[in-house]
Amino acid sequence: MHSTLFDLTGKVAIVTGGSRGIGRGIALHLAEAGAKVVVNYHDPGELELGRNNVADATEVLETITAAGGEAIAIEADVSSQPDVERLVAETVRAYGALDILVNNAGICPFHDFLDMPLDLWQQVMDVNLTGVFLCSQVAARQMVEQRRGGRIISISSISASVGGARQTHYTPTKAGVHSLMQSLAIVIGPHGITCNSVAPGAVATDINKEDFAEPGKLDHQNSRIPLGRPGAPDDIAGPVVFLASDAARYVNGASLLVDGGMFVNLQ
Repeated sequence: MHSTLFDLTGKVAIVTGGSRGIGRGIALHLAEAGAKVVVNYHDPGELELGRNNVADATEVLETITAAGGEAIAIEADVSSQPDVERLVAETVRAYGALDILVNNAGICPFHDFLDMPLDLWQQVMDVNLTGVFLCSQVAARQMVEQRRGGRIISISSISASVGGARQTHYTPTKAGVHSLMQSLAIVIGPHGITCNSVAPGAVATDINKEDFAEPGKLDHQNSRIPLGRPGAPDDIAGPVVFLASDAARYVNGASLLVDGGMFVNLQ
């Protein structure tokens, strides 16, 4: 007998920051599970971290369609309310509905606390926390109107529970993301919309390439992780697909730590 618990056929998903890293892995696996995927990316008009977000989003689409899936890419800045409203409107225009929102977009420009400029603090807050608020609010309105439930899954971090010397602007946003999901679980749970967060540990992506490049840093991280390696985007994508599926229909307001055992290995 074939289980349909993880089958997302007929569902429509938005993945913010879906052009690379963890977002790319999530988009590919949601499509593999049968969902129609909207790959959101932001094009600031210049290369970001040496990458071209437009080209990366195109590559994700080509990978999904080559495997027989269905996807489109929509440019939008998650910290802009008009952009977020357009993102959801274009999704519904293209696919007729919205069932799954994955709040993945996030930034972490490492910086010392004592000389951190206010505009950098504000930028991280705008993208990482305000962006999750805006996307969740606009998506939830659409889901409530549809009257068929939904899933909101936000990528938090192990940094929601631990500090970071050069992440004093980043860690509060990730704690806020999980707290927001807990509150939304209460507010929109009665509409059949579950709200959960996933908290990755050390994952090898562009966002922490600079940090991992510090002498001895990666070896130290690996020594803390019982599984002996940093995570990969695919390691985060599986738990997201679970939370998006019927297998997690009674999971609401939870945080799923996906860190290879790093957090519990304190001794």
